[in-house]
Amino acid sequence: MPTLPKLPRPPQIGLLKGLGVTLKTMMSPSTTQQYPHVKPDLPPRTRGVIALMEENCTVCMLCGRECPDWCIYIDSHKEVVPPKEEGARARTRNVLDRFAIDFALCMYCGICVEVCPFDALFWSPEFEYSTYSIRELTHEKEQLRVWMDTVPPPPELDVGADLPKEIEDGLKAARQAAEKAAAAAAPSEAPAAAGKAGGDAPAAQAAEEDIHVEAQVDQEVFDQLVAEGKSERVARAKAKAAYVRKEKARIRAERAGGEG
Repeated sequence: MPTLPKLPRPPQIGLLKGLGVTLKTMMSPSTTQQYPHVKPDLPPRTRGVIALMEENCTVCMLCGRECPDWCIYIDSHKEVVPPKEEGARARTRNVLDRFAIDFALCMYCGICVEVCPFDALFWSPEFEYSTYSIRELTHEKEQLRVWMDTVPPPPELDVGADLPKEIEDGLKAARQAAEKAAAAAAPSEAPAAAGKAGGDAPAAQAAEEDIHVEAQVDQEVFDQLVAEGKSERVARAKAKAAYVRKEKARIRAERAGGEG
């Protein structure tokens, strides 16, 4: 049976479908933000721009060497630092003269922030630094330092996590200072007690030196060490030392009992 030819669809159907989509979109709420009148709500760790804490930079050049775009420019000079103590040698250190980032080349990979060993580079959520000239996208250290004010504080540590090394060092220094202050404020009886104890120490040491024990092999200790896999030479030496300790302890106990 011959098939009937398919009749073409009237063009009005496609037009009606398009108008239906238009009407549906017109009735739905708009999701477009009217920037710059309405600021976007960005996450606090947004990679907006790289900020510099100049006082932490040691001009190690690690960020510049690791940058895949070579968009970091660093200049420095050396200066001599006088010694802190008499007789010590003077040191030389690098002083940062220029630190600039060309954000026209930067691809915001964050490698420089990750590899910096002295925490001198940070991510700032600031993103409003567009210009009309590509030359103005190279920002110097002064502007990078201004962006440090917009860097969010680090997140809280997890429960049970180790404190950062800087905080541990600070707490240790504080404890040492408190101990020194407590020792300086201790009553004067402490030196007297220390002197008395110091006077008794030579007598106790002399009594200890009077105890002479002939070294012999403690067979029980020797057999135990050999069973643990020690060589006979090592086991014999440790067994003799154990025998001497036991005999000295026994003699001291007998003397203490006789004095009591």
